Amino acid sequence: MTDYDKLDAWIDAHFDEEVRFLQELVRVPTDTPPGNNAPHADRTAQLLAGFGFEAEKHAVPADEVKAAGMESITNLIVRRYYSKDRTAEGRPAGGRVVALNAHGDVVPPGEGWTHDPYGGEIVDGRLYGRAAAVSKSDFASFTFAVRALESLGAPLQGGIELHFTYDEEFGGELGPGWLLKKGLTRPDLMIAAGFSYEVVTAHNGCLQMEVTVNGRMAHAAIPDTGIDALQAAVKILNALYAQNTLYKQVTSQVAGIQHPYLNVGRIEGGTNTNVVPGKVSFKLDRRMIPEEDPVVVEAAIREVIAQAAAQSPGVQVDVRRILLARSLKPLAGNQPLVEALQKHGQAVFGQPLPAMGTPLYTDVRLYGEAGIPGVIYGAGPRTVLESHAKRADERLELQDLRRATRVIARALRDLLA
Repeated sequence: MTDYDKLDAWIDAHFDEEVRFLQELVRVPTDTPPGNNAPHADRTAQLLAGFGFEAEKHAVPADEVKAAGMESITNLIVRRYYSKDRTAEGRPAGGRVVALNAHGDVVPPGEGWTHDPYGGEIVDGRLYGRAAAVSKSDFASFTFAVRALESLGAPLQGGIELHFTYDEEFGGELGPGWLLKKGLTRPDLMIAAGFSYEVVTAHNGCLQMEVTVNGRMAHAAIPDTGIDALQAAVKILNALYAQNTLYKQVTSQVAGIQHPYLNVGRIEGGTNTNVVPGKVSFKLDRRMIPEEDPVVVEAAIREVIAQAAAQSPGVQVDVRRILLARSLKPLAGNQPLVEALQKHGQAVFGQPLPAMGTPLYTDVRLYGEAGIPGVIYGAGPRTVLESHAKRADERLELQDLRRATRVIARALRDLLA
């Protein structure tokens, strides 16, 4: 048997255990908001200890967490170093350190579920639950790929770090960004949670803004004595939506990414039916293709808002940036990751795994901004839509979990041999 055969056999023999591990992770809610994620980190560390993996707990200070709109964050690092020689900082003196990052925080389940969102129920070969696909599944695939690799007893160089973090939904600055900023990790390469049928090397950026339109309340019987904030907001919204038509004329050169787009996802305002609304606020999400400059994009949106607001005398508009997540662009050093994952993806799935971009944005960009080459790959279906991520009945095909774990274990064998 080759080492690859042995890895596959170990994963098959322990697959029921891997599924149970994932079920345990799904059963601890990590709804963000409100973002009370420390209990999940504690449970994960407890389960990892059962495998002989010591998880360092790095709690983000409460004031930083609260300022970001969450309740608690404890990020985890598991270090598995194989080189005998170490640097003064304790890192392996030879070989690469490969980080495997997955996030545990997730949006609330919402309505429409036909399965318990925290049940980890298995039906027809699928495991159901919030974060079953994105991305607690890769807590499992990454952990069991490392366990399989170590079962070989083969000589290895370098090391692996598991990064299990809890701030992807709010941008990642208190997840991977916080670990990197504090100097708690500095891997040579990294693989982040993703789907099984493609190797993602680039992704969109995201700009989120809150727009508050201030008018003056008045009785609905005498509306001329007020300044209608909602009517002004409608003009601004129409101007913003008109941009989407223009965005379609801008085409990305990255396979898998089409064009920029804008979405308004939340609107609040008014006090009662019989009152002219004096204040309306909404939040927008602008996805940026890798070729765009975020500074230029933000300035253009602010100009559109200002011009539309000028059509409503008496209103005042405040625009606040909520999030700026830069796009992920391929770094030259990611080629060993791409080649290893494509090679073994072809062998395990029986089909080519294209290297491409995705319209999503992720906290992988923070590794890229730190100069650490990375890709996105993990357990999951061909599309976000297929996984029901962020929708009711999120699910994971268990055979995708099994095969992705094989691919990752095989790739790590190549990278650390």
